[in-house]
Amino acid sequence: MLEAIGNAIVIAGIIIVSIGIIGIHKYRNFYTRILLAAKIDTVGAITILIGIIIKHGLSFFSLKTFLVLVIIVILEPLTSHLIARTAYLSGYQLEEQDSSEEKS
Repeated sequence: MLEAIGNAIVIAGIIIVSIGIIGIHKYRNFYTRILLAAKIDTVGAITILIGIIIKHGLSFFSLKTFLVLVIIVILEPLTSHLIARTAYLSGYQLEEQDSSEEKS
């Protein structure tokens, strides 16, 4: 039973990442893309790793997977912030958009 629940959660994580990848291509703004990539990456990885932990039950492998999950939760938002901050401090300018793109 736990294996089926774990598989369903892993599949849900893969679907989240797949939809997010398609969603990233919708936006042209660098900063919006970096925000979406950070959210998708973090939520997708959390969902997939929780599914793996549930699938394997309580074991040493699950403990190691949980430690990887903690590291991901801490480091992924931090690295996305550093990328965006570096782009901002280096003077990266957003392209001018016409009013039709801003409304949609």
